[in-house]
Amino acid sequence: MPDSAAACDNPKHWRNWWPTPLAGAIGGYLASLIGWPLPWVIGSLLAVIALRCSGVLSREMPGGRQVGQWLVAAGIGLHFTGEVLEQVLGNLAIIAIGVFVTLALSVIGIIGLRLSGVDRATAFFASMPGGASEMVNLSLRHGAQPARIAAAHSTRLLMVILLIPALFTWGLPAMEPPPAVDVDWAWLLILLPAGGLLALVWRRLGQPNPWMLGPLTLCAAASVTFDLHIGTPGWLGQLGQWLIGCALGCHFDRAFFRSAPAFLARVVMFTLLAMVATALLGTALGWLAGIEAVSLMLGMMPGGITELCLTAEALHLSVALVTALQALRLFMVMFLAEPLYRLWMRRSPLP
Repeated sequence: MPDSAAACDNPKHWRNWWPTPLAGAIGGYLASLIGWPLPWVIGSLLAVIALRCSGVLSREMPGGRQVGQWLVAAGIGLHFTGEVLEQVLGNLAIIAIGVFVTLALSVIGIIGLRLSGVDRATAFFASMPGGASEMVNLSLRHGAQPARIAAAHSTRLLMVILLIPALFTWGLPAMEPPPAVDVDWAWLLILLPAGGLLALVWRRLGQPNPWMLGPLTLCAAASVTFDLHIGTPGWLGQLGQWLIGCALGCHFDRAFFRSAPAFLARVVMFTLLAMVATALLGTALGWLAGIEAVSLMLGMMPGGITELCLTAEALHLSVALVTALQALRLFMVMFLAEPLYRLWMRRSPLP
């Protein structure tokens, strides 16, 4: 009896999380059978949400999301070659403009939430296109409502995962897949552990999204330095996607969807507006700069770097361009969000 009670109190005990990977595996497999884009992310995500909304509040697998990001990030980093890096650096000005444009679009959400009576801090940090945990941590110093900020970012992420891959897959002409790359296990057995080690170092240093950006940076640097032209096996990427989908699904249950429905409805509406505006601006920027508008548009979309980079990879778009846009925006949000909020408060001190 004491062992059972201890298991109930310990969220990392296997009895509290074993249904999550099982449901995710079933959902991912079914989604792959019907040809859904990113099946092992979206299928596992929806299956875990359905499980939790049915009343089985299975928890997240310990370390599952981190391992998933590590595996996926390694594959994304290996897309960077010397030629690709030259293209990214050659379009750095356009990338910077795209980042500033997407940051400016967050004003849509801020204004909308403020007009509905949401306090300044909550409206500001809920609308920033950064990671949920980072925005919640920053907002705590300014008297915001962290639960609503986390809910806003989770809702936005859910919308991006469900809508963007489907819209880009079925709404755009099919892109020709690139030539297959070799899988070199001699290199992978060096790069994968080294990427995990760098992620631990980045986490220790307090850097944002360490399990994504750490392995990605190391693998990209190795790929460019040694001109590798290799990739990870398909099953390894699917394993990472399954782990990510299972972890994301654990953020949702019936209580989540019942909490502040009017607030969540406004977040949905403003996210849709931001997506439409991003698509139009990305198309215009791509046309003006003479670069691939679809990749630019995807890189500017509100959402998580992991999910949008996976979408670019699945659609055979420029993974490097999408990664550069998302990574630069993440760092800019992390460094500029709080100073911009303080500037807003100084310039307009009234509530």
